Amino acid sequence: MRKPLIIAALCGLATLSTAVEATSRINHRQDHQQHRIARGINNGSLTAREAARLERNQAHIARYEARSRADGRGLNRNERARIETMQDKASHRIYRQKHDGQRR
Repeated sequence: MRKPLIIAALCGLATLSTAVEATSRINHRQDHQQHRIARGINNGSLTAREAARLERNQAHIARYEARSRADGRGLNRNERARIETMQDKASHRIYRQKHDGQRR
């Protein structure tokens, strides 16, 4: 009788830890991308217009994440995948803008 209960509890913990890890990864990437934009502004590799566009994109991702969490259940697998795809594209845009030769 106890074994099924223990197994169910362990499965629940594994699922919870995976969700927490994914959320942590999303937040870490968001912070890292913000720092990359700030470094680009500081070293002159991003113009004001480029930086503003990249910041708007980061805000869009943050708003989507907040809306996805608003239901109180956290992020499901599809929402996490969409946010990670959005972050991948944003990372590529940051790289392209920092290395396009335009200087402040």
